Amino acid sequence: MAVIPVALAGRAYEVVIEEGLLARLAEAAAPFLKRYGPQRPVPFVADTNTHRLFAGGIDAHLADHGLAAEWFVVEPGEDAKSWDVLERLCDWLLRLGVTRKDHVIALGGGVVGDLVGFACAVVKRGVGFVQVPTTLLAQVDSSVGGKTAINTRAGKNLIGAFHQPSLVVIDPLVLKTLPDREMRAGYAEVLKYGLLGDAAFFAWLEANGTQVLARAPAALEHAIATSIAMKARIVAEDERETLDRRALLNLGHTFGHALEAETGFSDRLLHGEAVALGMALAARYSARRAEITLADAERVTAAIAAAGLPVSLAALGLACDGAALVAHMRHDKKAEGTTLPFLLLRALGEAYVARDVDLADIACFLDAEMAG
Repeated sequence: MAVIPVALAGRAYEVVIEEGLLARLAEAAAPFLKRYGPQRPVPFVADTNTHRLFAGGIDAHLADHGLAAEWFVVEPGEDAKSWDVLERLCDWLLRLGVTRKDHVIALGGGVVGDLVGFACAVVKRGVGFVQVPTTLLAQVDSSVGGKTAINTRAGKNLIGAFHQPSLVVIDPLVLKTLPDREMRAGYAEVLKYGLLGDAAFFAWLEANGTQVLARAPAALEHAIATSIAMKARIVAEDERETLDRRALLNLGHTFGHALEAETGFSDRLLHGEAVALGMALAARYSARRAEITLADAERVTAAIAAAGLPVSLAALGLACDGAALVAHMRHDKKAEGTTLPFLLLRALGEAYVARDVDLADIACFLDAEMAG
């Protein structure tokens, strides 16, 4: 078992990682379930896939502990992070009589975690919640740190709040049910931690990434724990991203979010795939600025490609130009007036925030990338 503290003043919590934790959820989350009983069910939120896979076992497990579950089930995908679904979820929580001392269980990937976290942030000005992430991407990234949000027509995650979970329960065994494509998408975020601040971890992933993707227990737990420990340190230093420290976690995301917007936030390009391609672009743009060598940029590209993740903008076949992608970037929530900070690389394992990037040059760079 690995227990990683997220050391926030007055709101510290733990991330617990161990195989089999989902089957012992009543014990793992016991302090946060003590207000519930057979006549007052525990509120669970899941998507249809996660509900189908895990609800039966959870219901039986809770019954053995004198508890019951009440389920709110959403459709998979980014469409669940909408005003309509948020309203229905908030109304459901209010009908259940959830109080500020209660906790809601978010069982699923990043979409479920973001949706539940935002609902809990606004219902009665703050209800507790427990994250039980079931995708690698959610386990290493979105379940930790308190960023919650929904999507709007203007862009992804533009309406939200910082609302930290009370506990994060990670069971690597649940990843055995995860489709390989989703596993690879989550692995992109693992690679991100090596690139942004831990060159030794990046080198370890170059050597052991196939074992992580194959779900080998020791390699998988090491990758998850190392990623979360880095994110926990960064979040503790800069919880609300008012400094450049937490902004480092956005490596690959400025390019990636523009690509997601252009592809309609659809299955054509999963979030982790967009981040992977975004990191490859960030590395090549860093080389264009002579901040890293072309060899280092090629090393980044090779590590991403070795995981079966996209590295070529031309291969995506977008029906737009670089200026259109830059237009998507202008809606980025990190935009500051007329400027947009970019996460670039000074070295492998050393990301930084660049505030002197010419967006016209970005458009030209993207045009060249799309031309192959």
